[in-house]
Amino acid sequence: MPRDLVLTTTVNGEPVRKLIPANRSLLDFLREDLGLTGSKHGCDVGDCGACTVHLDGQPRLSCITLAAEAMDREVRTIEGVADGTLLHPVQEALHRHVGAQCGYCTPGIVMTLTALIDDAGDTPIDDDMLREALGANICRCTGYTKILAAAHDALRSGDSQSGKAAGEIG
Repeated sequence: MPRDLVLTTTVNGEPVRKLIPANRSLLDFLREDLGLTGSKHGCDVGDCGACTVHLDGQPRLSCITLAAEAMDREVRTIEGVADGTLLHPVQEALHRHVGAQCGYCTPGIVMTLTALIDDAGDTPIDDDMLREALGANICRCTGYTKILAAAHDALRSGDSQSGKAAGEIG
């Protein structure tokens, strides 16, 4: 196995080409090589969800995903969720419902919920589906009640598919 590789990928809509160690995790690539520190180091074994990103639109635990797996693929991080200064409906709803306390798990939860909502299309999402999706995200502060309320609020926003919301980043 080669020691280094040239990774060509797209991150938050921007093409990226970097020489990296072949064994670099996607999380370390994003944080160390690209300076995108929104995805968090939590457990480093895929148990907590703090590092969740999208790989070709699907949630992925970036701490246990090799950066090489992103070759010629689309990566979206928490930094790519808002549309300029407009928050995504999930971000807006979490803010409105105080669904984040310490905030460490919040990027992973946002990434999990945005993928669920985007994948659902017109399919109704119930509490069981939300709980199953969020099963890979550990939050030690909120108890999930406010997170579930925010998710339902985001679903009702009507603009979930477009990523647009009325709230602006302060």
